[in-house]
Amino acid sequence: MAEIQLAIEGKDAIAVTEELLAIPGISGNYKVSSEAQEREPVVTTVATIVGIVGGTLAIAEQIRKWYQEYKVKQSGKRIEKVLIVGRNGRRLLLEDATLEEIRQILES
Repeated sequence: MAEIQLAIEGKDAIAVTEELLAIPGISGNYKVSSEAQEREPVVTTVATIVGIVGGTLAIAEQIRKWYQEYKVKQSGKRIEKVLIVGRNGRRLLLEDATLEEIRQILES
């Protein structure tokens, strides 16, 4: 499997990224990019998934569940947006992504 990247933006991007990479079946790493803006700093992490163990459908379900948990702020942590970039350069915002779209990015 080639690398897939996720750009995660928001106040709690670091903690949320660490939890993404702790999902069983996903292995990878991340780097942090902070940009100071007038009102508050924007924290962005870029997670690189280098390996997926198990089926891509199961991992797609876990990624979708992970995103929905943080988007609705049930955990108390906040993220603004998540962009997934597949190996072929295809980009997908997880905001309204379907399970099938996430699976296709993971497989392509």
